[in-house]
Amino acid sequence: MKTPTPHAFALFSGGLDSILAARLIMEQGLVVRCLHFVTPFFGKPQLIPHWEKVYGLEIEAVDVGEAFVRLLRERPPHGFGKVMNPCVDCKILMMRKAREIMKERGASFLISGEVLGQRPMSQRRDTLNVIRRDAEVREELLRPLSAQHLDPTTAEESGLVDRSRLLGIFGRGRKDQMALAERMGLTEIPTPAGGCKLAEKENARRYWPVLTRIDEPTVEDFELSNIGRQYWSGRHWLSMGRNESDNAALERLVRPGDAVLRVRDFPSPFSLARQITPWDAATLQDAASLVASYSPKGVRAAAASPDGTVAVRIQIDGESSFVNVVPRRVPELPWGEPEFVDVRKAIKAENQPTFDE
Repeated sequence: MKTPTPHAFALFSGGLDSILAARLIMEQGLVVRCLHFVTPFFGKPQLIPHWEKVYGLEIEAVDVGEAFVRLLRERPPHGFGKVMNPCVDCKILMMRKAREIMKERGASFLISGEVLGQRPMSQRRDTLNVIRRDAEVREELLRPLSAQHLDPTTAEESGLVDRSRLLGIFGRGRKDQMALAERMGLTEIPTPAGGCKLAEKENARRYWPVLTRIDEPTVEDFELSNIGRQYWSGRHWLSMGRNESDNAALERLVRPGDAVLRVRDFPSPFSLARQITPWDAATLQDAASLVASYSPKGVRAAAASPDGTVAVRIQIDGESSFVNVVPRRVPELPWGEPEFVDVRKAIKAENQPTFDE
């Protein structure tokens, strides 16, 4: 049964540092509730039951997708990292939400697993202070793993937390964390990984067109960009499933005005043409030829037909039409995703400050 009024809320990523930070405070007899933030780019709420069992924690998922997408739309004030990751502003956003929850639930302070000097920018002393200031958590935020290198917080000064039992870990090594995990008897150690899709070059190629070619991109748009194969031709956007799981996920994301393309009579990818700008008949037919090229049986049927074509069904708002197309992996229009080097140039051209994260 969940404790109604915890002493503290801890930001919980699922990584080792966040586990250790929460457990370190729990060792002082305090009640800690963990908050696992979820967006289209990070978060694994399906793992919460496992984490609770393995690490002895109480964890709840907090969806901040709408706020995070708004941050991207408006551009992060502290800039992007090496890829498309707004790490500093992301932490500020999560801290603000955690503070809001803390106030609502009557808790006394917040916990973060950040380690001073672990990352070259977002965990430098000056950046940690910026996060604490801009999130308005100067007094509430306790970083137990590096507390001995940082100023005492209200929780420590009041005696609620014994500062002498907090740590002074510094830098990028993991020796101290591994020793602490062993002392705590943790039998499952998470592999070190960022976990944020925005920090990966291949994903940036998916996300940048969504952010820049749609006037008001939504959480659902970014969720769509995570699935299957992604093709753009100007402002025309085609998402294509690679397997049954992708197909099912795409089907759930169809909204009014979208076109669904599938080869008639033969297995083929579920393909969703998002209605950003009107799709004319020629563009839809070109997309259909690309979809048909991913249907092996459809390709063979086209090769055996007198005119070399196969029929593709185009369904929009329940109304179906059919086009006969020659399957082409390289159709008339230049379908594809931008190269990362072009994405990076575009980010820098926006003249936002950037961090070497």
